[in-house]
Amino acid sequence: MEIESFFISENGWVPNNARLPVVVYRGALGGEGNDLADRFEALFDEHGWTPDWRDGVFDYHHYHSTAHEALGVFAGEATLELGGPGGRKVSVTAGDAVMLPTGTGHRAVSASEDFRVVGAYPQGQTWDICRDAPDDAGRARMGALPDPKRDPVTGAAGARTGGEP
Repeated sequence: MEIESFFISENGWVPNNARLPVVVYRGALGGEGNDLADRFEALFDEHGWTPDWRDGVFDYHHYHSTAHEALGVFAGEATLELGGPGGRKVSVTAGDAVMLPTGTGHRAVSASEDFRVVGAYPQGQTWDICRDAPDDAGRARMGALPDPKRDPVTGAAGARTGGEP
């Protein structure tokens, strides 16, 4: 597995996250399809990230102000745009995973017809969908959200650079 992490600065109306990086896990798990989805769900759950849904990624820019998000790609491939309009483009394929800290803008720019991911969130966090600049309450909510206790893929303490404290 290859782990890549990077920070994304605030971009127009998209707050992104100055405290935690985006983490991309290339080849986190092998396989494809429902078996791989089941394995991602088990992996995330084992590390304290509750699996919540299986689907694609919205094609519009959005972020979450109430939760960090882990995505496990179990079928197909896509190009995601992270950080809002004009953001960083990241290609993902079955077996890859991505950890998006609260506030990180994301959307699917393009995707194969069979592209599907598992979405998971740290235990006790529920997601919202934000498509506008955060107000003061939204910024306070994101700032107060605790860092994940464990990396969703490696299980290591924290979620700063693929599990390194």
